[in-house]
Amino acid sequence: MVFSSITFLFYFLPIVLVIYYITPNKYKNIVLLISSLIFYFYGEPTYVLLMFFSIVITYLFGMLISYYPKQKKIFLILSLFISVGLLVYFKYFNFIMENINLWLAHKIDFVYVALPIGISFYTFQMISYLIDVYRGQAKVQKNILKLAMYVSLFPQLIAGPIVRYTTIEQQIENREYSAEKFALGVRRFIIGLGKKVLIANVLANISTNFLASNDLSVLYYWMYAVTITLQIYFDFSGYSDMAIGLGKMFGFEFLENFNYPYIAISITDFWRRWHISLSSWFRDYIYIPLGGNRVNIFKFIRNILIVWFLTGLWHGAAWNFIIWGLYFGILLILEKLVLSKFLQKIPKFITRLYTLLIVMISFVIFNGEETKQILQNIGGLIGINNIPLLSQESIYYFKSYFIVILIGIIGATPIVKNIVINKKIYKIANIIEPIFLLFVLVISTSYIVDGSFNPFLYFRF
Repeated sequence: MVFSSITFLFYFLPIVLVIYYITPNKYKNIVLLISSLIFYFYGEPTYVLLMFFSIVITYLFGMLISYYPKQKKIFLILSLFISVGLLVYFKYFNFIMENINLWLAHKIDFVYVALPIGISFYTFQMISYLIDVYRGQAKVQKNILKLAMYVSLFPQLIAGPIVRYTTIEQQIENREYSAEKFALGVRRFIIGLGKKVLIANVLANISTNFLASNDLSVLYYWMYAVTITLQIYFDFSGYSDMAIGLGKMFGFEFLENFNYPYIAISITDFWRRWHISLSSWFRDYIYIPLGGNRVNIFKFIRNILIVWFLTGLWHGAAWNFIIWGLYFGILLILEKLVLSKFLQKIPKFITRLYTLLIVMISFVIFNGEETKQILQNIGGLIGINNIPLLSQESIYYFKSYFIVILIGIIGATPIVKNIVINKKIYKIANIIEPIFLLFVLVISTSYIVDGSFNPFLYFRF
């Protein structure tokens, strides 16, 4: 079940909200747990048992780490071995076997393993919980139903953000409810829905048509690069907005996951703004334990490359994701060791263009299926594939989607936000906002009913 579906919007969510708010506070966590299991069962009936098994293992090892401090390191290692082992098997087994077979004369027959939706997200949440208990940064959760509710909480179960236990530890026991908070949640959810359905899905048409086209041109390659960059942002940030909005409706406060990443002035700045929950997770649980930047230069380079290899691999079991991760790792090393002082001296608009160009190329890599296709798409940006500057198809799609692309570019910046918070406009905006939100909801629903809808890109992670 996805948020941008009629089933979720007009059946599941309203029913859950009604039951949740008429239920006494001490039973609300049970309502959320049951609702979350139903939500996951709807899309992955088989793998509910896998998630439940992972929760039980996490609960037991959390208790062992807490109650046997002398052996806690052994228990942590065992728990990580099981959690990471399950993730590797279900997400990377096919990839590993396919690559082994490339080197063998006699291929190994194997049965393909299906990827459980959301396993990367809930596995990372359980790992962070166990490590925080081990470090003494979180108290062990003695109630397995509350731990299960935290892991399976449906607003962030399928595609994040990665909500750490320490972020909502107190909220599990005691949450604040108010009409204002609920209204803010609805507002945030509708904005996210609009991002996904009205921008990401519409822009997806360009990338889909481009990949199937025989009438390519330099303009078409640039349109593809720009639209895939915008599509991925609005798809994932839209989901994060909906997750944060749903959290507010149920009394939770999730941390922000995006902060206008396309206005970043460096790659380092970009990763402070993009998928914040993931980049901070790798920083706190991989990079810093390896020594971070408080080591010699060779270990520093090693640490960066390990983190970004794992970041790429986390996004998918394919070489394009690994290349994408190492691409950022190498650029971050160059920035920190060579370019940082230079970037500080040049005008901000140049550093923003530099960052945007690098990010745009990264998403061309990210969305490529084969190395040959990736190189061809990057080469097409500078016209080295013996292609014309313009083509009839590219001109047609440019005219057809220019307004949506422009809206996407503006929407990826804080321009609208800065205009709205202006004192003279703020009062007018408050009056117009409910009408605007209703309009977005109606139009988004119309698109969904019409079938103009795609699953979230981050579901595959």
